[in-house]
Amino acid sequence: MGGRRGRRAPTRSRRSSRGARHRLRHGNGRGDRGGCARSSLRCVERSAPAVRGRRHRGRCAGVHRALGGDDAEARCELATVHRRPAVACLHLHVLVRWRARACARRRSSGTVRSAPDAASARRGLAPDIVRAVSVATAREFGLFIDGETVEGSEARELVEPATGENFGTAQLAGEAEVDRAVAAARASLDGVWGKTPPNERSRLLHALADAIHANRKELAELESRNVGKAISSVKAELGGAVENFRFFASAIATIAGRSNPIGGSLLFYSQKEPVGVAAQIVPWNYPLLMTTWKLSPALAAGCAVVLKPDPQTPATALRLAELAADVGFPAGAINVVPGDGPTTGAYLVRHPGTDKVAFTGSTRTGGEIMRLCSDPIKRLTLELGGKSPSLIFADADLASAIPSAVWSIYYSAGQSCEARSRVLVEQSIYDEVASEFAAKAQTVKMGDPLDAETQMGSLISTGHREKVHAFVEGARDDGAEVLTGGEPGETGAFYPPTVIAGVENASSIAQEEVFGPVVTLIPFADEKDAIRIANDVKYGLMATVWTGDPARGHRIASRVKAGTIGINMPYTAFPGIPFGGYKQSGFGRELGIDALELYLETKSVIVNTGARPINPFGL
Repeated sequence: MGGRRGRRAPTRSRRSSRGARHRLRHGNGRGDRGGCARSSLRCVERSAPAVRGRRHRGRCAGVHRALGGDDAEARCELATVHRRPAVACLHLHVLVRWRARACARRRSSGTVRSAPDAASARRGLAPDIVRAVSVATAREFGLFIDGETVEGSEARELVEPATGENFGTAQLAGEAEVDRAVAAARASLDGVWGKTPPNERSRLLHALADAIHANRKELAELESRNVGKAISSVKAELGGAVENFRFFASAIATIAGRSNPIGGSLLFYSQKEPVGVAAQIVPWNYPLLMTTWKLSPALAAGCAVVLKPDPQTPATALRLAELAADVGFPAGAINVVPGDGPTTGAYLVRHPGTDKVAFTGSTRTGGEIMRLCSDPIKRLTLELGGKSPSLIFADADLASAIPSAVWSIYYSAGQSCEARSRVLVEQSIYDEVASEFAAKAQTVKMGDPLDAETQMGSLISTGHREKVHAFVEGARDDGAEVLTGGEPGETGAFYPPTVIAGVENASSIAQEEVFGPVVTLIPFADEKDAIRIANDVKYGLMATVWTGDPARGHRIASRVKAGTIGINMPYTAFPGIPFGGYKQSGFGRELGIDALELYLETKSVIVNTGARPINPFGL
């Protein structure tokens, strides 16, 4: 299925896509938008401490100042998200901001970059990134083992994907460091952490949530620079990270056994116990958020953790471990060992000292991890790939459906397993949706991830950009029409929002996970056809349905094979809602009480309360 080339689209579809593109370029073309002159906040230069013990860890206490603005204005810019009412929703306020497109105009005495125009986005040109001051000096990131920042077996340069410049150096773990981390986790589980009562675990999780909020500016900059993600998106994710810890801090109260009568003098009760030492592997696309998704239920359950972030993006996971130590988590409860998947990751997964594995990443790697977890057998949670659809019916409110579908693919530059990369459109409105979708894709602001007005940053690397572009070129070879985008930037790892029409669902670009800002528009005839196309992939992570008929929305939700369905809203991740997939998208769930249960064992205890001894053999 994955390597199969798609057939050329029917004549009608190709003509429709050409018409949409013609209207886009001539009737609905967007001229150059005059970007408002704005000052921007940047951290002044920081010093990089050597990798030493916990007392000497770098704190990056950056002093922020506005270029050409007063202090109050500067504080306002970075605090915008946090003045909003507290919500558990991960991305909703970002979506609202995308729809509103409000521009806070500021004084013009020092712009940091020129705003990319729509024409540049169509050509795929990388935006100019000219920062007036250095954001931060390069930092060195060590491993975090047994409450200490320590050196690893190898040092590797980190590159800021948006600029191609050096971001710092990461220490990577080898087998010896993994052994140390697992031993520290086991000792903590058998010692101080294992004896920590539930109410104290809850207090520590709330304290860590407070620490994330207090350090949100530093964490946002680290994540944005390390991943290339728009800082506005990172701030939204930080809100979700805080809420994850708060939810599971409260969920500890739900950990309880049960009792029921057996008969006679026999008493039964059950109790919940932590599964043990959890090995957790998080991907490069959401390093901080996925770390909180993994850590929060495991720590709530009382497990000790050895977490492996991707070697490209270890910064925020390591900083989070430092914050956890600062608020009082005992040494060994949280250990962070960045390293490569085939070596460090594989060794951690098959390590005899780990009891549970939780992995987020590609389906192919998930299959390899399943094999490694078979000897010895370990509990396993897999959150894998997706090729999720948005289904837009003719009776849908297009004023909501189209902007939301645009956000659902271009958030995080399409580097999300839940990205709605297939937009299925009822045939009667296909031309209209194709034209409007492409027009709105051109208005997405691609640029410097640290600019507060940027909506889409870069991809993770130039190598990944080339993989994304290869999918687009393959679609062109199959006869598809690229309505907008489709050309890589010349500098940095940028790739523009890309819309492709005139493809069939059997084509490679509609079947495989591109993991970039590329969407395919596919027509359907009726409800039955829409469900067939939606299910005609190997994945089943999520889907969104746009319709004015509530009954239809519920019918489709019951028939589409996906772990999460949104009806007339783009799905947003709440801590209390389980997240996971069907089919090749994995098994087990992140978030919610379902995730907590996966880190717990159930023990049954049967007691004879009678005076008469039990003697089955009559001996």
